[in-house]
Amino acid sequence: MNGDVRIGISGWNYKGWRGVFYPKDLPHRRELEFASRAFNSIEINGSFYSLQLPTSYQRWRRETPENFLFSVKAPRFISHMKKLRDVQAPLANFFASGVLALEQKLGPILWQFPPNFGWNPERFRDFFELLPKRAAEAAELGRLHNAKLKARAFLRIQTDRPLRYCVEIRHPSFLVPEFFHLLREYNVAFVFADTAGKWPYSEDVTADFVYCRLHGDTQLYASGYSPGALDWWAARLKLWRQGKQPADAKLISAAASAGARDLFVYFDNDAKVHAPFDAQQLAERLAGHRAT
Repeated sequence: MNGDVRIGISGWNYKGWRGVFYPKDLPHRRELEFASRAFNSIEINGSFYSLQLPTSYQRWRRETPENFLFSVKAPRFISHMKKLRDVQAPLANFFASGVLALEQKLGPILWQFPPNFGWNPERFRDFFELLPKRAAEAAELGRLHNAKLKARAFLRIQTDRPLRYCVEIRHPSFLVPEFFHLLREYNVAFVFADTAGKWPYSEDVTADFVYCRLHGDTQLYASGYSPGALDWWAARLKLWRQGKQPADAKLISAAASAGARDLFVYFDNDAKVHAPFDAQQLAERLAGHRAT
């Protein structure tokens, strides 16, 4: 048995994409509708910079196909500014801001940490303990929000679904077995982030899904992926989906237990409009492996 496969882009609102990926005459308000027919998943990144509105999440859910999934980039206020210190209220604000309005289309929640934030065992364990495991827990946590919400709290859920989390790091101190053991303990995925060699990289599988962010093959955010590079990623993804590891996998800790895993892959090399086309080409290489 194999896991689900989701391949898409990080964000969808880029001015330079008009007339290249998006038809030139496509109204701006229909860009998500267009992109969500080209990909079966998209990473929401506006939520990283500021809390979004419930009406936005509701609109995004309506505009996308039934079997579509969003990943959501969690607020940098928690990861970059607070660096996980005293974050119960900001975390409550995030879950009350409308993210639960995505309902069945809510996929993994991404926590990206800055290059100046190193491995801190106590802080990360406390944070993982605070993260709600299910939508109902997230709604309860959201009731602890403060006045920094832009709109009335959205705490309704249709179905109590499990929540998934993943972590992207940029400081080399994280590349120790203890960090990966902690991720496995909480079923948090370590993000395989291809950053053209700029930041640390490993391929330790730590959860029941694999999450990849492809920021650029040779130049961060700007370079595209060659056919050979896409072949390389496709071969690895097929193995990870089956619960296997490539023979040359870069590992810090002991290999994870076998088992089918869902895949989430997002291209973030958007500067020169490579991301959507690279995503489509990778999806073609995994044809028959994508969600339908």
